[in-house]
Amino acid sequence: MDTLARSLADTGLPHPLLVDASRAAVAEADPDAVEERARSHALAIARTLLQPVINATGVLLHTNLGRAPLAVATDAAYTNLELDLSSGQRGSRHDRAAALLARLCGAEDAIVVNNGASAVLLALAALAAGRGVAVSRGELVEIGGGFRVPEVMEQSGADLVEVGTTNRTRLADFEAAVRDPGADTALALKVHQSNYRIVGFTEHVGVAEMSSLDVPVVADIGSGLIDAACPWLAGGPPMWLAGEPAARQSLADGAALVTFSGDKLFGGPQAGVIAGRADLVEACKNHPLARALRPGSLVLGALQQVALSYLRRDGQAIEFWRMASLTASDLRARAQAVVSGAGTGETAEMASVPGGGTLPGVQIASAGVMLTGDRSAELRAGSPPIIARVGDNRTWLDLRTVAPDDDRRVIDALRALG
Repeated sequence: MDTLARSLADTGLPHPLLVDASRAAVAEADPDAVEERARSHALAIARTLLQPVINATGVLLHTNLGRAPLAVATDAAYTNLELDLSSGQRGSRHDRAAALLARLCGAEDAIVVNNGASAVLLALAALAAGRGVAVSRGELVEIGGGFRVPEVMEQSGADLVEVGTTNRTRLADFEAAVRDPGADTALALKVHQSNYRIVGFTEHVGVAEMSSLDVPVVADIGSGLIDAACPWLAGGPPMWLAGEPAARQSLADGAALVTFSGDKLFGGPQAGVIAGRADLVEACKNHPLARALRPGSLVLGALQQVALSYLRRDGQAIEFWRMASLTASDLRARAQAVVSGAGTGETAEMASVPGGGTLPGVQIASAGVMLTGDRSAELRAGSPPIIARVGDNRTWLDLRTVAPDDDRRVIDALRALG
C-alpha cells in the first residue's frame, strides 16, 4: 500500500491522502488495474480541493465561484491587528479597515463582521432584541443560501412587525407600527430585495421617507455599492448600475445604519459591514455576538487594501470594477484573438450579468467564444478548470470575466478539445 501511494507522489497530494486513494483502489479493482484506479482516485481527491478556476460564465459576481475575484498577497508576519503602535497599548481591530470603510461611506463609524447576514443579525440583536422591527411585507425575502429575513430576525431576538402588503407599502404603514405601543418598535428595516422584484401595481417607501420616523432606520443595501457617483471610475457610473442603492447616499438620505456585503459590488473578500451613527455602531461593537462574528487579520487586511484603492480613486486596481468597465469592442478583439489562436470556435456577442443577487434582469453587452455542442465537462476537467455557460446546444465562453492573462490558457484548452 505504501509503495502504491508513493507512486502517486507526482499528483502533489500529501501522503495520507494518497494512502486513502490507494486503499479505495485496492478495495474495488483487480490487481492489474489497481495503479490506474489509485491515480484516478488521487486526481478526484485533488479536484475536491479549493483551487483557482477560470470564470467564463460572464457572471461577474458568481456565488459558486467566490463572487468578487480578489488578489491578496501577504507575507508570513505578525500584524498590528489589536495593537496601537503609537502608545504600545492594546488597540482595536475596528480602528483600521472599518475606519476606512466609514470614511468611504460618509459614516461616523463602522464595524466589520464575517458576512452580510452577520451584519444584519448583529445590528438587530444589538439594537432591537426583545422589541419590534418594522419591515415591509414586500421585503421579507429569501436570497441565495437560504438567507430568510424573518428567520435572521428571529435568531437576533427581535420581533418582526410586518407593515403594508406584498406589493404596496406606504409611509403611513410604518408610522402606524411605530405608534403602536403593543409593537414596541425599536427600528425600521429597509431590505434590498436582491434577485427578487415585484412589478406592476406596486408602491414602496424609500430611505429618505423612512428617515422621518421616530425610530432609527437600518438600510440593508446588500450588494455593497459604496457611492452611486462611482468616483473611482474615470467615466462615472455605468448605465447598468442605475437604481442600485449605495451606502453613501442611503446615509445621506437619513439611514441611521447601512449594512452590506464585502464580496459583491465592493469587490473585496467575504465580509459584512455595518456603518453609520457612532452610538449605534458602538452598541454593535459591545454586543457579545460581535466577538463571535468578527473576522481575522487576513479578511481585514484585504478589506483595507480594497478600501485604499477606492480612496485613491483607482477602480482599475479593483478586479471587479476592471472587468465591469471593459467595453464590448475590447472583448470582441480578445475573442477574435482566442479563436485565431485556438483554431476553433466562433466569436459571438454575449450578455454578462452582475450576479450575486445584484441588479436582477440587468445585462451588460459583452463578447466571447462560442463552441458547438456541450463542451463544459471537458473544459471543467482541464487545469485550470474553465467554467462556461451552456445553452441552445452551444458552449459560451464570455471573456468579460476571464482575466486577459488567462486568454492563453483558454486558447490551450480549446486546442485540446480538438
